[in-house]
Amino acid sequence: MNLLLRFACLTLYLLALARLAGWLPDPMFARLPQIAALIVLAHVVELALMFRHVRRYPGPLGASVVLTLLFGLLHWKPLADAHARAGRVG
Repeated sequence: MNLLLRFACLTLYLLALARLAGWLPDPMFARLPQIAALIVLAHVVELALMFRHVRRYPGPLGASVVLTLLFGLLHWKPLADAHARAGRVG
């Protein structure tokens, strides 16, 4: 399910960029850039509020920040869940 939702996020962003580039018809896709911008803005807020989970990413912090800006809770929530499971086990 996570992979499908990530694909949906990327599709939204790509369609919004295509709309901004003028490759999509006006009436049908007119609001896509605004919708994508609102989602990214929500992810910026998530990044600020959930940074302790974002830091748990095993790779570079910059990559984790970008993934959070793109996918929000689809990125940081599995990190938080894994940490919670590890805390219960160990």
